Amino acid sequence: MPTFSANLTMLYPDSPFLDRFERARASGFRFIEFVLPYEHDLAALASALQRNGLTQVLFNLPSGNWNAGERGLAGHPDRIDEFRQAVATGIEFARALGCRQLNCLAGKRDPRFPLEEQMRVLLENLHYAGRLFAEHNLTLLIEMLNPYDTPNYLVPTPRAAFALQDRASVPNLKIQYDVYHAQRSEGELAVAFQQNVSRIGHVQLADNPGRHQPGTGEINYRFLFDGMDRAGYTGYVGLEYFPLGTTDESLAWLGEYGYSL
Repeated sequence: MPTFSANLTMLYPDSPFLDRFERARASGFRFIEFVLPYEHDLAALASALQRNGLTQVLFNLPSGNWNAGERGLAGHPDRIDEFRQAVATGIEFARALGCRQLNCLAGKRDPRFPLEEQMRVLLENLHYAGRLFAEHNLTLLIEMLNPYDTPNYLVPTPRAAFALQDRASVPNLKIQYDVYHAQRSEGELAVAFQQNVSRIGHVQLADNPGRHQPGTGEINYRFLFDGMDRAGYTGYVGLEYFPLGTTDESLAWLGEYGYSL
């Protein structure tokens, strides 16, 4: 059975962020994740985890100006120093929060540089981050973002993410496989798990269209979960969706599918 984590960036949107920890625990979650923690006091985050008996399983490295549309620093030749500081900051937060894996967003295409130059820098930065992560027993993740929601992202499909992983050859680099982004960009969801399960470090889900909870769109999650189990996936599955109705109402699909938190 999948081990589910609550993505607090997207769930419980009617509550202030730090109140969402208690809401998640009340819903029955034991594991949580979020996109970016850096605008919040680190001690307050650690306290919210401890107070509610929650385990932090994922967050992203600092990813540039998120509100301005930036999605990562790793593929930008003119921001290498900024990326290295982001790695240091991410490790600091991970150690304080007891989190064992962090996601690295690659960034978008910058027309000032040849694409191959951006990819070369991305690979070098993954090697840099991988080495430092290994010193702290952390797993580095890389994620695809579909070209419809995030135009010009450097890693737009699962195929591109797996190819980058091959090219990088960083031992502690895994794929963050977001089912919603994968469906929008490429499909072939079940095949991806059958062929690549050992290379996937984390899964996130939402249905398509709309990016709401399972059962609201076209993805056959019952079939997909069965396939994940058969493939041997044992990592976390993050609920990274915009809930239709309240968050607790949106969780009804878990019981309908025979799961519990």
